[in-house]
Amino acid sequence: MKAHPGLLLKACLVLALGAAVCAPACMAASARADGQHAARIRQIMQRLRDVRRFGAVSVAPDGREMAWTLSLPPRGRVRAGAKSVHILQIAAADGTHVRTVRIAHAVKSCRYSDLHWSPDSRTLAFLSNCNHARKTPQQLDIYEVGAEGAVARRVSHLRGFVHELAWTPSGRALSFLYVKGDLHPIAAVSATKPQIGVIGRTGVEHQRLALMPWRGGAVRQVTPARLFVYEYDWAPKGQRVAYIAAPPPGRDNWWVAKLYTQAVGSAPQLALDPTTVSGPLHGLQIALPRWSPDGTRIAFIGGLMSDQGATGGDLYVIAAHGGQPSDLTPGIPITPSWLTWAGKHALLVSSFAGGSTRLSVFRLRGRAPALQQPLFTVPADVRDGTFASALSVSAARNVLAFIDSTFDSPPEIDSASLKVNAAGAPVGVAAPPHAITHVNDAVRPLWGKAVSVHWHNGGFAVQGWLLFPPHFDPRKRYPMIVYVHGGPSWATRPSWPWDGYGPVPLAAMGYFVLMPNPRGSFGEGERFAKAVRRDMGYGDLRDILAGIDRVEAIYPIDNNRLGLTGWSYGGFMSMFAPTQTHRFKAAVVGAGLSDWKSYYGENSIDEWMIPFFGASVYQDPQVYAKSSAINFIQNDKTPSLIVVGQYDGECPAPQSFEFWHALRAMGVPTELVVYAGEGHAFHKPADERNVLERALRWFAKYLSAKPAA
Repeated sequence: MKAHPGLLLKACLVLALGAAVCAPACMAASARADGQHAARIRQIMQRLRDVRRFGAVSVAPDGREMAWTLSLPPRGRVRAGAKSVHILQIAAADGTHVRTVRIAHAVKSCRYSDLHWSPDSRTLAFLSNCNHARKTPQQLDIYEVGAEGAVARRVSHLRGFVHELAWTPSGRALSFLYVKGDLHPIAAVSATKPQIGVIGRTGVEHQRLALMPWRGGAVRQVTPARLFVYEYDWAPKGQRVAYIAAPPPGRDNWWVAKLYTQAVGSAPQLALDPTTVSGPLHGLQIALPRWSPDGTRIAFIGGLMSDQGATGGDLYVIAAHGGQPSDLTPGIPITPSWLTWAGKHALLVSSFAGGSTRLSVFRLRGRAPALQQPLFTVPADVRDGTFASALSVSAARNVLAFIDSTFDSPPEIDSASLKVNAAGAPVGVAAPPHAITHVNDAVRPLWGKAVSVHWHNGGFAVQGWLLFPPHFDPRKRYPMIVYVHGGPSWATRPSWPWDGYGPVPLAAMGYFVLMPNPRGSFGEGERFAKAVRRDMGYGDLRDILAGIDRVEAIYPIDNNRLGLTGWSYGGFMSMFAPTQTHRFKAAVVGAGLSDWKSYYGENSIDEWMIPFFGASVYQDPQVYAKSSAINFIQNDKTPSLIVVGQYDGECPAPQSFEFWHALRAMGVPTELVVYAGEGHAFHKPADERNVLERALRWFAKYLSAKPAA
């Protein structure tokens, strides 16, 4: 049926007049909404900056004292360029009698790390840049201070990158990893150097184990230049050292590193090559070598790992002279991440357990699987400033401390006491974990509660965390953002957010935020972690979509207002998922990768890909192509904000350019922001805040969330 021409003309006039009248009011409403969002973002950023941050904690061997580092926010309203104040404190093991360590002639940029007590508990050694001027503010040196916490003194004059400070068992010397003559951090997440000169030969760093008398003196490099050392541990009597190493360049070769032992002054001896052993460790990664108390065995963690420092797998033990390692935890449904010996026949182990951290003692029974006795589980991402999931423990293994925070509670130092038997193995908990500091008691979250959610998919049990918006009203329907963690070998555990990009500030803006731990993650055992091999983006996406369905069945989520975001592997998923499903209405991509084939030749860490894909891209290009978002880009209709660091070596900027260019050509709303001088992990606070602000505005635009009051 046709409409009368006169009626059509009249209707058009009415609409035109209405639009003309409404325009100023609509513009004013839009301006008010923008102002509300901007005010809310400023409030969130300020709240995150208000928190005092612990960087490290260390318990003295006798369990009587402990030390920690603390960062204090700038006083008053934070201005651009304002810096936190870093302090080092020593206290009694119960958190009382706190005193701040002073360093004479310290510069304003002073910072502290690598806190380690001498074997006799009388001296604390640490790294700091306190006496370096503007020309070399990043240069760290070794300092020592007595347990009474008076004035610290510098005992080294180093010229190069230094970390992993430790005492030798005798207490007569200090050891550390040293890149002599080069201050550039070596970690894969750090910004790469400009790629100039003869590539592969110019500017290659050599990280070696070095020794120095504890009162100061000449530095002696112990390990050969042909091996880049990543982690090490001294034998009980200090005559030998075990270390994980590979030929330089160190940024690329951790994934093919081997285990060596070496007597000081002698040549290294190969103890384990994962590429030649049989069994579940074949072709995988190894980390955290630890000598047994009698010096006859070395325990370590082996598994499928994405990055050095992101440790997780099974527990293994091997004879000190080498041989076939024994898997102590085959089929275990958790992921060991840190360990220390507790007597001759037991290991104290911190593990990913679902989305939490579990401390257990594993009793060794020869080559048979170890018996696990859980001690306690905390819904937190615990650390002590050294390795992932690490706790600082006394020599008797009866006193421990760690930095603890959750989605609800800002960081504090927690302590616990263990019951130990005559053999030195923990047998129970004497005092459960409890806070011994209270520096953030006045800080409250601006977001809602967190709950652990569970679902099943594809034969797996899957866990994730759901963060509520503030002032949750069950009668309303809310938008939700899915935040995918990096890795894929990692897991989201509760922790208080930094003042940069992450899932928690999104909840503060009025969103539900789902943080799934899909297959490929730690926390459900090695079978679960390995399930992503040669299937990147598919099985884990199915797990994530099943998790969304589960949450939507319980909570008032608006399925038409779903967002997606993540960094690194989470950035890849934020590129790949919208080519496979149209459920997401907006995405923020942090340091993603769009084409696994071109990525293989662009990144500086290509060795990590072979364990996950089973072959190089040149041997099996199709397995890389099937997981590349760029090959399905015509399916992508999702508005995407893309951010990346200029010198990102893990997920190079060309991957983001490629994805942005494709979306723009397809007419999909997109924006690409490249941050000058940044690597894979941003280090400039202003850049971290800028990413968060841009992301919040992007989601507000496309998901229409009203900022919470």
